[in-house]
Amino acid sequence: MRIGIGLTEPTGPDALAKLRTTLQRAADDGLSSAWATHIFGLDALTSLAVAGSGIPGLELGTSVVPTYPRHPAALAQQALTTALAVEGRLTLGIGLSHQIVIEGMFGHDFSRPLRHLDEYLSVLLPLLDDKPAQFTGETLTGNITLSPPRTGRVPVVVAALGTQMLKLAGERADGTVTWMTGPATLRDHTIPTITAAGAAAGRPAPRVISILPVCVTDDPEAATARAADVFKVYGFLPSYRAMLDREGATGPEGVAIVGDEDTVAARIQDLAAIGVTDFIAGEYASGKDGIRTRALLKSLA
Repeated sequence: MRIGIGLTEPTGPDALAKLRTTLQRAADDGLSSAWATHIFGLDALTSLAVAGSGIPGLELGTSVVPTYPRHPAALAQQALTTALAVEGRLTLGIGLSHQIVIEGMFGHDFSRPLRHLDEYLSVLLPLLDDKPAQFTGETLTGNITLSPPRTGRVPVVVAALGTQMLKLAGERADGTVTWMTGPATLRDHTIPTITAAGAAAGRPAPRVISILPVCVTDDPEAATARAADVFKVYGFLPSYRAMLDREGATGPEGVAIVGDEDTVAARIQDLAAIGVTDFIAGEYASGKDGIRTRALLKSLA
């Protein structure tokens, strides 16, 4: 199982310089990958293209770029350009985002998310594979050819939580990237569902990329309370709330990996045992606990 980190979005006029320092440190620490969120700050792909160039050996991923605001041809063009900038080390993570964002902020219809994503992939994937897109669907159309220079294929992983979305990811994408999905849910729901769908479609075994909050500490009670505060919004978003309920977790703190080095290492290694291919640490501690957390990740990597 590969070990990577989730990126905390930098702020300020030197945000891209800060991001480059963070990426260089991850590479120097021997971590396999770094994953950028795309919410309301820096554009994930643009920032990775600028800050991630010239840092060999580190996979750069998005977790995740929302689909609705960008036509799939526009996203394919940007992803191919970013991949060129980072010497082919890009993995494109995409997802639906949430109804409150897509309808309430962007004004898009969120009534048919599965149909939307299926049709989105019907345009995005051919273009990433250097083929023309020729598709007319119920939610979008794409008849276009792209011609940017290429460094090879850009893998696509889908943020998939529910059964139908996991089946779609298994059938059509390279895997899934999950957040706030605990080990029991990964073991009993996520991994078997996407793996079976991929096998039935004759595809290679999918990547299962698990992102969870992590903190190495001698005060697990305080670290758990901090996780509850830092990540509380995810307890109210329906898609994540469903995963927490499936896990039997009261809130996001219920899936955080917290404890001393042995405890945290064992819980991360348990994820490898159930079939997680990539563990991405959501580091949220500072000071001594932050130093200890990164030291453990380095040792596991």
